[in-house]
Amino acid sequence: MNKDQIKGTAKDISGKIQEEAGKITGSKEDQAKGLAKQVEGKIQKGVGDAKETIKDAANKL
Repeated sequence: MNKDQIKGTAKDISGKIQEEAGKITGSKEDQAKGLAKQVEGKIQKGVGDAKETIKDAANKL
């Protein structure tokens, strides 16, 4: 596991919390920001996953 995977997962969870808080308070802005943060987190985690795959493949050579 690398820092991109960890930070991406944390950002995704943070976005989910922000989205839910927006739903509870009725804030469309917080809901949208939460969704955007989730997308950023998923992308960052994907980058981290790709790095791990490349590293694992290089180690097998």
